Amino acid sequence: MKKNILYIGIAVVIGLVGGYLLFGNNANTSNQELSDSHHHFEEAKNQLWTCSMHPQIIQAEPGDCPICGMELIPAESGAEGLAVNEIKMTKNAMALANVQTTIVGNEIADNEGMISLSGKITENKDETATQPAHFDGRIEQLYVNSLGEKVNRGQKVASIYSPALVAAQQELITTFKLKELQPQLYDAVRNKFKNWRIHGDVLDKIESSGQVIQRFPIYSHVSGVITEIMLNEGAHVMDGMSIFKVSNLSSVWADFDAYENQISQFKIGQKIKIVTNAYPNKEFEATVSFIDPILNKATRTVTVRATLKNTEDLFKPGMFVNGKLQGLTEKNSELISVPATAVLWTGERSLVYIKTNLNEPIFEMREVTIGNRNGENFTITHGLENGDEIVTNGTFTVDAAAQLQGKKSMMNKSGGKTMTGHEEYTSMQMNREEKLDGGTTELPKSVQKNFLLVLNSYSQLKDAFVQSDIEKVKIATGVLLKDLEKIKISSLTETQKEHFGGIDEALNAILEDADLENQRVNFVVLNESIIPVAMNMSTMNPPFYVQKCPMANQNKGALWLSESREIKNPYYGDEMLTCGSVIDTIGK
Repeated sequence: MKKNILYIGIAVVIGLVGGYLLFGNNANTSNQELSDSHHHFEEAKNQLWTCSMHPQIIQAEPGDCPICGMELIPAESGAEGLAVNEIKMTKNAMALANVQTTIVGNEIADNEGMISLSGKITENKDETATQPAHFDGRIEQLYVNSLGEKVNRGQKVASIYSPALVAAQQELITTFKLKELQPQLYDAVRNKFKNWRIHGDVLDKIESSGQVIQRFPIYSHVSGVITEIMLNEGAHVMDGMSIFKVSNLSSVWADFDAYENQISQFKIGQKIKIVTNAYPNKEFEATVSFIDPILNKATRTVTVRATLKNTEDLFKPGMFVNGKLQGLTEKNSELISVPATAVLWTGERSLVYIKTNLNEPIFEMREVTIGNRNGENFTITHGLENGDEIVTNGTFTVDAAAQLQGKKSMMNKSGGKTMTGHEEYTSMQMNREEKLDGGTTELPKSVQKNFLLVLNSYSQLKDAFVQSDIEKVKIATGVLLKDLEKIKISSLTETQKEHFGGIDEALNAILEDADLENQRVNFVVLNESIIPVAMNMSTMNPPFYVQKCPMANQNKGALWLSESREIKNPYYGDEMLTCGSVIDTIGK
């Protein structure tokens, strides 16, 4: 009996232990699976989706990119282990955007101390002259009619009817008849014509014929190419009034822009080598003939000028040129040099993106100080160290990702949320009077006339961005800068001057950068200054339309002006040509 009870007890214990092992583990497994399932559900719920080519696109659900149509990929959801301003990109995004990095270090410069400058050919102002009228009258015929036409000293350029000359001729004919009796009176009358620059053979003809010449010829006393014609046929002229301007193009100026931190590298008499796209296989030598003593406050540059002989008529005013010269300051043989594509420039700051993790695509913005430019490379004087790995291709894409995540970026110096394009435009509208100061919403009339020329050139620049044509962008920017020079800044208020300074600065930034995407960034800045000015024109006929793309400028929105209501997006070109809308009209 006792044995039976013992066996039953052992069986019960074995059964309990077996049941616990069997069912207890299943329960734990079920609980773990339930927990894991809940965790995956939460992850799916919080998952965001982005475009590998356009990281500014963020959506809560998978789908296609509204810009390029590519399938969205999961966005990085975690930032564990990242510093405050570090960003992490997916390897897929890196590959599709062609983000490339390079390790920088000391390298021996092939042309130690050489400085590269960009500039353009201008007229030699020391060789320009004007052809004036030497007496009052009316232009009956003008023999020079087109710009670029060559004139020679002594060439007949116009004929003028002058009542004063008609009367003087009658006096000459009369005194000629009395020459033997009153030679002094005759000489006095004849000398009067010399003051009018009238040739002696013309006077001899008048005396011998006894006939008054109704149309007096004007002969050029200068030689050169006509660069400006001030008067037309039928116009009335006064003594000393200019008829046309000529420039002797046998010598021209090459004007280069040098940055403030480069000024100490130049002196008058320095040798400079000049090349131009028109003659890529030729190199021209010249010397520095002038260094502007006044710094341009808007661009923080000075003009360094070289005089070029142009006897073969190779150089045309307006032509872009590049110059190289040996800097004066002794340089270290070891320099930190980076490709120009690695540097983003805002007009005030220069920055690069550093790869902070050797094995992971983690980046952080770093501000740097740039020195001289040598071809397609910048010398970095501060901000980089040997061994730093920086982004050299796709920098703009990395910057867009940084701005999207609220980190420090090119357009957002301190990180965090930035103002959107719509908010900025609303501010422009609500504060027009404050923007252009003094309770006066209109620009001076003389400025408005020239600003219309600026807007016409602006339209060419906008069209060049629509076509994504870098060469046309450069040419249109140069024309726009030339038109901007015609505006008399001295007639503006201080606040108005700041806006025009912003326009000039943005244009120079576009001209200096060879990367189309960086140029478009500066085009955003240009519009921030030029649209408020356009809003304060008293008349605008035909009107200009303020248009906006909500996806440009890293998804913050960007504005531009257009003469047509039709949307042609300058920020994406063919990639997204019709993205945008008209949000205001300037003029009617």
